Amino acid sequence: MSFRRITLPALAALAISGPALAQQHHRHKQGTDQAQSASAATGSDAAGPVQTPARATARGQSEDDIVVVVNGQPITHRDVDDRGRLFALSTGLPISEDVLSRLRPQITRQLIDEKLRMQEIQQRHINVPIEQIAKSIDGIEQRNGMAKNALRDRLGKDQVSMTTLIDQIRVQLAWSSVLREQLGERARVTSAEIRQRQDSLKRSSGEPEYELSEIFVPVEDPKNSADALRFSNIIIQQLHEGAPFAIAAAQFSQSQTALDGGSIGWVQADTLDPQVVSVVNRMPIGAISDPVRVAGGYEIVTLAGRRQVGRQMTTVLDLRQAFVPFTTPLNPQTPTAQQQAALARAVTLSKTAHDCDQIAAANKDFGEHRPSDPGAVQLDRLNPQMAHVLEPLAVNEPSHPLVSGDGIDVIMVCSRTEKNLADLDTGQIADQLLSERVEMVSRQLNRDLHRRAVIDMRSSS
Repeated sequence: MSFRRITLPALAALAISGPALAQQHHRHKQGTDQAQSASAATGSDAAGPVQTPARATARGQSEDDIVVVVNGQPITHRDVDDRGRLFALSTGLPISEDVLSRLRPQITRQLIDEKLRMQEIQQRHINVPIEQIAKSIDGIEQRNGMAKNALRDRLGKDQVSMTTLIDQIRVQLAWSSVLREQLGERARVTSAEIRQRQDSLKRSSGEPEYELSEIFVPVEDPKNSADALRFSNIIIQQLHEGAPFAIAAAQFSQSQTALDGGSIGWVQADTLDPQVVSVVNRMPIGAISDPVRVAGGYEIVTLAGRRQVGRQMTTVLDLRQAFVPFTTPLNPQTPTAQQQAALARAVTLSKTAHDCDQIAAANKDFGEHRPSDPGAVQLDRLNPQMAHVLEPLAVNEPSHPLVSGDGIDVIMVCSRTEKNLADLDTGQIADQLLSERVEMVSRQLNRDLHRRAVIDMRSSS
């Protein structure tokens, strides 16, 4: 399949998009030290070695009993159950013990993969800065509208060690560095390769292309194919019950797109597995597929859009925003003096601003709680309420004050551009080509690590 450039984890799997416009858009000891430091950076006291009494599992075993030893390093029942509880917590759905029990074999295999990846990361002496892990956790809290350290408290309430989330973030971030090293010179995309892809797109003009997200469940050993299929069906069941696709992908997909919530982006049929194309051609927009058997495992895909290559026009807006924050949540019936003053400032700005530089300067004066420039925005991708506000605005015309629970926005359109979305620039094509290589290298390296590993299964998970 075709994949986008590696980005920071959308594992920030607990992430839920927020209301504002700006939000639409080594060694074993070393690993432990990093978890403790990241815990301190986020105010968590649960990220180091967890000194809690051993609990009994639903199967009558101690959670400290070892499930499997990977190259001499153990994975316990506690590790497996904590990852299952993290999935349940992140989806926001009540997940029964029966469902968690059926998830355990595949969670165990996923943890084996992560253990092998971490061992490779340590062997290459790749470190993830503590600040980067802490920033990812802060981002999760911000996207959920949570106060600082609220995530730690929420995990603790559900008896999930903070280490479970920290370890998952660390492996995802560091594995990206491993793949960059592994690619070496192949990480450089040549101008000839870009021209070749451009020529291919021109020849494909009028052909269908699809906006997809995926969850990839690998089958490393054919004898585990039935388990992978059962696991895929459990994920689909949770998706149909309301689990966000991006969260399930970030938790369980073993493709590099997990870092982006499973998003593949716009892809042409000739870059997809033929089995996936056959399914996608019959899917309505928004549908979730059944498991599709592909080389190396199973794919679960969801279709966000369908269009023709070279024939997709849209309006792109360049915006600036000024945000006046509230110091307390708004109660519309009883606004505070600070909130009334904030409204007065926003009204004045809305009446006096005549260009985008004034909006950016005002946002800086207000404390720059949100970025002045939220980036290029596709008009047809905005929620209906925001599109209704921005569509009639002339260039350099400020919006009326837009009140939300945490503050007031004034937004200005700096420019409008009609763009053919199917026309990829050279940077986008380079990203696409690089991502395809990254995914191939990731799967190959994963297979190599399994072939070289000594994996001792101790007890049924």
